[in-house]
Amino acid sequence: MIDDNNIDFITKCIHVGNGIDKETGAIRRPITMANCYRLPEDASSINWSDADQLLYTRNTSANQVYLQEKLASLEGGEDCVVLASGVSALAGVFFSFLNKESHVICSNVSYIAVYRLLNEYLPDKYGIQTSFVDTSNLEEIKKAIRPNTKLIHIETPGNPTTKISDIEEISKIVKSIGALLSVDSTFASPFLQRPLQLGADLVIHSLTKYINGHGDAMGGAVIGKKELIDKIKREAMVNLGGTISPFNAWLIMRGVVTLPLRMKQHSDTALEVAEFLESNPVVKFVAYPGLESHPQHNIAKKQMNMYSGIIAFALKADVDTHNKFINSLKLITQAVSLGHDESLIVYTGPNDERINFYPEQFREGYIRFSIGLESASDIIADLKQALKKCGLQ
Repeated sequence: MIDDNNIDFITKCIHVGNGIDKETGAIRRPITMANCYRLPEDASSINWSDADQLLYTRNTSANQVYLQEKLASLEGGEDCVVLASGVSALAGVFFSFLNKESHVICSNVSYIAVYRLLNEYLPDKYGIQTSFVDTSNLEEIKKAIRPNTKLIHIETPGNPTTKISDIEEISKIVKSIGALLSVDSTFASPFLQRPLQLGADLVIHSLTKYINGHGDAMGGAVIGKKELIDKIKREAMVNLGGTISPFNAWLIMRGVVTLPLRMKQHSDTALEVAEFLESNPVVKFVAYPGLESHPQHNIAKKQMNMYSGIIAFALKADVDTHNKFINSLKLITQAVSLGHDESLIVYTGPNDERINFYPEQFREGYIRFSIGLESASDIIADLKQALKKCGLQ
C-alpha cells in the first residue's frame, strides 16, 4: 500500500484510492453497481446506519470509499464524505452542525443554493439566523459575530465575483469564538488551494466542477477531521439519503487523475484571456484573481498556487448587446456550469435578487466565463469575432 505522506500531489491523484482488483487482476478499480453487499455470518449486532461498512449503497459504496480516500489525501484531511452533489455537501454541513436558532456568518455573494438554504429554508423551518457579509473584510466578520455564532462559511474564490477571503486570518477569528470554519473551495480545487492547512475545519467541493473536469458526472465532498465527517455521514448522508451513485463516483475518480494538468492549463489560459479582456477598451471591468488589478490579488497570491479558470467581466454595452455577444460565440458554449474541458459562459442581467450584495461594477449585469482546455489563441479569436459581430471591435 502506498504511503501517501511521502509522494507528490500529482502522484496522489493517480495512485491513492486505486488498487489491483482481486478478482480480475484489473489495475483500475471496477465500477461496483450493487445496491447492497453480503452481510457477515452474524448480522445481529450490525448498526444499520454504519457508513464505514459495506452494507447498503445508501450507507456507502465501494467506489465511494475509494474516492473518499483519494480526496482526503489531496486535501490533507483525516476523512472525507462524498455525496450526490455539491449542494448535498453544503446542505450536509449546515444540517449536521447547525441547531435551532444557531447563527451563521456567510459570504454575501455565494452559490445560489447556499443563499436559498441560509436566507430562506433554514431560517423559516428551524429559526437559524444568517448574517451575509463581505468576508474579504475581516472587520465585517468581527462585527457580525453573536453569542450564538456556530459557523462561518466562506466561498473563496467567490462565485461569481472571484472575491478572495483570507482563510488563515478568518480561521483565527473562528477559533477565538469556538465556532467552525467551512470553506467552499470549488473554484480552486485541492491543487490550487488547501483550506485545511490554512486553519479551516471543513473544506467543501462541488466535484461536478474541476475535480471531475469532464462535464459528465455530479458529486460533492466534505473533507476534515474524522469526528466532523462521521457526523455528516451519519446525519446527512445515511439518514437523508444524499448518496452518490457508484457510477458517478467512478467517473469522478477517473477525472481526478488529470486534475493537476488541467488546473495548470485552465489557470495559464485564463490569465492570458483576462489580460486580453482587461486591455480591450470595450470591456467595462475584469475580475480575475491573477490580475494585479484584482482587489484581493495579494491574498490570492498568498493562499493559492495559481488562480484557476474563472473570469467575471462585463462589456460597455446594454443587456441586448451582451446577449448578442454571448449568442455570437462559436467555440465557447453558453451553459451554467464550470470547470469542464470546454469553455462555458453565462450572462446574468441586472435583475438578480442578490444584486445589492454584489460589488458595484457587477450590478448592471456581468458575464461569468469558465475557461476550458482549448488554446488561449482560439478562445481569444472567438471573443474577437463575437465582439466584431456586435459592433464593438
